[in-house]
Amino acid sequence: MKKIIYQTQGTCSRLITVTGENGRVIDVNFEGGCNGNLQGIGMLVKGMKYEDVIARLEGIRCGVKSTSCPDQLARALKQLSAEEG
Repeated sequence: MKKIIYQTQGTCSRLITVTGENGRVIDVNFEGGCNGNLQGIGMLVKGMKYEDVIARLEGIRCGVKSTSCPDQLARALKQLSAEEG
């Protein structure tokens, strides 16, 4: 099992803690941001393969921002995947 703490950029959330194993999401917790929505995203992606979550969330924008909390989660999962090897 691998756990990372990803510092977000350009979003209301400040940190994302992601735990994964064998290419699947075990747990996701956001610090800051829209609590209810981010808890929901965390619950929805549990058990999913990293690449499936990335494919669904990468590139989502929040208003005029070039990123969003879901996009930052995709970036965190890319990092976790690379670290898992």
